[in-house]
Amino acid sequence: MKFVEEFRDGRKAQALAAAIHRKVTRPWTLMEVCGGQTHAIVRFGLDELLPKELTLVHGPGCPVCVTPVAIIDQALAIAARPEVTFCSFGDMLRVPGSAEDLFSVKSRGGDVRIVYSPLDAVALARELPERQVVFFAVGFETTAPGNALAVAQAADEGLTNFSILVSHVRVPPAIEALMSSPQCKVDAFLAAGHVCSVMGTEEYLPLAARFQVPIVVTAFEPLDLLQGILMAVTQLEEGRAEVENQYARLVKAGGNRPALDLIARVFQVVDRTWRGIGPIPASGFGLRPAFAAFDAAHRFGVEDVGGAESPDCQSGLILQGLIKPPECPAFGTTCTPERPLGATMVSSEGACAAYYRYRRFNQTR
Repeated sequence: MKFVEEFRDGRKAQALAAAIHRKVTRPWTLMEVCGGQTHAIVRFGLDELLPKELTLVHGPGCPVCVTPVAIIDQALAIAARPEVTFCSFGDMLRVPGSAEDLFSVKSRGGDVRIVYSPLDAVALARELPERQVVFFAVGFETTAPGNALAVAQAADEGLTNFSILVSHVRVPPAIEALMSSPQCKVDAFLAAGHVCSVMGTEEYLPLAARFQVPIVVTAFEPLDLLQGILMAVTQLEEGRAEVENQYARLVKAGGNRPALDLIARVFQVVDRTWRGIGPIPASGFGLRPAFAAFDAAHRFGVEDVGGAESPDCQSGLILQGLIKPPECPAFGTTCTPERPLGATMVSSEGACAAYYRYRRFNQTR
């Protein structure tokens, strides 16, 4: 497949791995921020090509994984209402709340539907004026423009039966929170290329300077990741702490201006709680007052709904890069994709899901 196979060339991967071996002279720990990067690393065994001095840890780069239990429980309460058609991307339906998931609501007759775009939900609201259509707006900055467009379009059309349940999170504040923790052992970051395709790279400049940590914006294929690792290691070995862009074929420093303008029109920066991590100031998007009528949590009175996560789930430690999935006692035993304790086991970008799918036979406890 064009634009995929050329980034999976085995000989070029070996050459990049050899260059990394030549460059590394001491132990370093790198964190890839995006769950898509995690899956590529585990699937293709990229970490097994690296020198033993170099450790990769997995960050909080999966918006499904960090959606808090309280918001999942709000989604469940809304979806169970008889007048509601609840729309979501498919990977949210298996994410456990405090007691069940959206598939459970659907199995009891709730009108829960998988859509492929928030605009699909807007179209449903247009076609079903007698129904309250709610879209589960989860994601990093990557999906914020599409969700903002859905709200703006619904407002322009005067659709009073459309709303969104917002759980948007922002990556730079999460990196700041991780680096501010005394437990942090990360020396450099591989930043999420798709986030930066929207937001650009400028938000990372003060973080690299403040914490003296290299940040390399990196794409998702094997050669991308190996090149990003080499760029990060080169900075570390040379004593530099800069923002570099491996994904220059798509990411521009200033980001996507029309997308940024749309986000700014509909959303404002708010504090957000991250599942397994806790509250992070200014780490999310919420609807601006002008669009408050489209806030599903307020419309259905579920703002105070919420529950607790399973005490046996250690996904928070995994999302902070403090342990890897096989180090959790529940991994592959009491926590599996069929019976997950946390979102990292069922999300398509979850670290636990990656290890279970590709390495469970030799790493499951």
